[in-house]
Amino acid sequence: MSLLPRTADEFSSADYWERFFRKRGEKAFEWYGDYNSLCGVLHKYIKPREKVLVVGCGNSELSEQLYDVGYRHLTNIDISETVVSQMSQRNARRRPDLTFQQVDATQMCYESGSYQAALDKGTLDAMASEEEGTLASRMLAEVGRVLAAGGRYVCVTLAQEDVIRLAVEHFAGAGWAVRIHCLNQRGGDADPSAFALPIFVLVCTKFRQPPPFAVLEMCQGEDGAPSRLATVPELLARVKERQAYALMLQKMRGGTDASSTPSLTLCHASMGHARYTLTVQDSPPSAKVPPANHFAIFIVPQGHESDWLYGSAEGRAQLASGAKFRRLIVVAMHRDQEYADMAAVQAELSPMVMELAPPGMPPNQQVPFLSVGGDLGWREVVARGVSGLTGEYSVEDVRGEDGHLYRRLVFMNNTQLVQSESRLQSSAAGETCASTAHKKRSKKKPKPSASDASACRVKGQSVDRGFLCCTHHEVMVAGLSLLGTEVISDRDVLVSVLVVGLGGGGLPQFVRDFVPGAQVEVVELDPAVLDVAKTWFGLQTDDRLKVVLGDGLEHIRALQSQGGHSYDVIMFDVDSKDPTLGMSCPPPAFVETSLLEKVCKLLTPRGVFMLNLVCRDSVLRKSVLERLHTVFSTVFSRPIEGEVNEVLLCSRAGGQGDKSSAVPKELPQAAKSLQGALQKQCHTALGNPQIDISAMLKDLRVA
Repeated sequence: MSLLPRTADEFSSADYWERFFRKRGEKAFEWYGDYNSLCGVLHKYIKPREKVLVVGCGNSELSEQLYDVGYRHLTNIDISETVVSQMSQRNARRRPDLTFQQVDATQMCYESGSYQAALDKGTLDAMASEEEGTLASRMLAEVGRVLAAGGRYVCVTLAQEDVIRLAVEHFAGAGWAVRIHCLNQRGGDADPSAFALPIFVLVCTKFRQPPPFAVLEMCQGEDGAPSRLATVPELLARVKERQAYALMLQKMRGGTDASSTPSLTLCHASMGHARYTLTVQDSPPSAKVPPANHFAIFIVPQGHESDWLYGSAEGRAQLASGAKFRRLIVVAMHRDQEYADMAAVQAELSPMVMELAPPGMPPNQQVPFLSVGGDLGWREVVARGVSGLTGEYSVEDVRGEDGHLYRRLVFMNNTQLVQSESRLQSSAAGETCASTAHKKRSKKKPKPSASDASACRVKGQSVDRGFLCCTHHEVMVAGLSLLGTEVISDRDVLVSVLVVGLGGGGLPQFVRDFVPGAQVEVVELDPAVLDVAKTWFGLQTDDRLKVVLGDGLEHIRALQSQGGHSYDVIMFDVDSKDPTLGMSCPPPAFVETSLLEKVCKLLTPRGVFMLNLVCRDSVLRKSVLERLHTVFSTVFSRPIEGEVNEVLLCSRAGGQGDKSSAVPKELPQAAKSLQGALQKQCHTALGNPQIDISAMLKDLRVA
């Protein structure tokens, strides 16, 4: 018959503990570890000469073992008459000074300030569920009362969220120092089915006069150096990290399947700042892995953690398949952290990553560290800012695996997604700009303007406006071929383009610079994004490229309602802020039938609607395609290799009743005309249009 409680509330019931100890009899029951596993931290905070109150002693052997090593002033209390009687009889001869008393910990009869330490092993956890913590709060208040100034409440706990918050807030609010030790986990050969959660020791010290600031600290192990935290939520968050790590280790010891890719973040021990993110990728059982290839660590180059190969589940699965190891740990380094070299990173990671080894790995197995080119890569954060709509963002330069420098915009609420990217190029204009910016910074009030700072963070570098980093942008440009050879080849024909979603401005800037006759209007919701595009990505507005700040949905509705507006091309390149939808681009409102009908009415008869679709939900994708087919004559799809993106090119030509079922025969000739037109618009100072139009349309198919 099980002796564990059926419900959490039973833990704090006197009747439950009476039944428990009667069934258990004389056999000791050790909650959360015995003396040997706890003695290091207990001796650190409780001295043999001190008067110690053991709260909720149960029939644990801990007090007996403390007595045997010299602790002779122990008063043990418990709510159970049975256990007090059992323990008193058991120790009457061998430990005559070891006292056991039946006392309710919420109503103690002891004088205030009469003890130097209070020891609690599991009692707080047992009582915290009763009356929504009211019972535990009364116990903590009583403990605080009976402890003298300088006294310590030492509590061994599983640190469940509500329990640890209750205790920490209680004592921190009273001006006590609060320190939490997370005791070291079991070795790698431990039983995978054993209890997984780590044991914490909460140590709260009573001051005679509360300090002017909160003293909140976290220690790893019994001897770990304390890490100071500023707030109670930060301390509690650190506890949750350790619990998550322990559960992850438990799962790793039992193995994972290839579709399960758990990850964890390692923080700097003293500062608490995120330093590494580790993702575990196991090979499927069917994979052909050499017998000796158990385990390897792959270091992602700095600045490339957002790349598809490293930042997506599909990419990491491909990486692991190519590496041919049973388990691959993919390690990403964090921005704003310094890393000396590969050897230093390996030395720092080795103690932690070995805990993640797969089950059955032979002892003393060599574990290789893998990388690209043997170095850590390079990244420089060139700007930080805060958007009122999207939160913190970072503009950073990274070195690509091709050796080129790239500038990226990343929002901190989704660091796995590069919002915008441009390639940098060497240019005399860049050197002049950098020099000018330096002169301006030397004045009394250094405040370089947008034009001074634009594309000039790295001396001699400017944004290559002829290079599109995103393949879906290249496909959108190539999709202009659907306008027809006559339109593309005639420089005097106006091509009106409406783009919803600016990002760094690379796509609209390219269209404005290299497409003959193009006049581009961009709608961007976030003013901060427009500022970043101008300041750091070289966006230059003029009479052929205008940016309107506002909601793209409302802008389209207003244009259609006003009448008199028409566009040859309308492009949607806007992402969703809700990651739970299964469609990260665009937001669902942008593909509602009513809005699509307005888009169609805004197009000229030859017009093309282009949509960057990122949808992992097959049912939702099918629904989007059905809505597009009800509105447009033809819907073409161009999937992006290696990514979830696909570009949908929707044509109005022929009217809504005339549905086309094939790619136009004249498209290859129109593609050649567009390629030639782009080359004729080449501006050496801005960059050459580096795009293969025919290649971008090669995999075009009817959706």
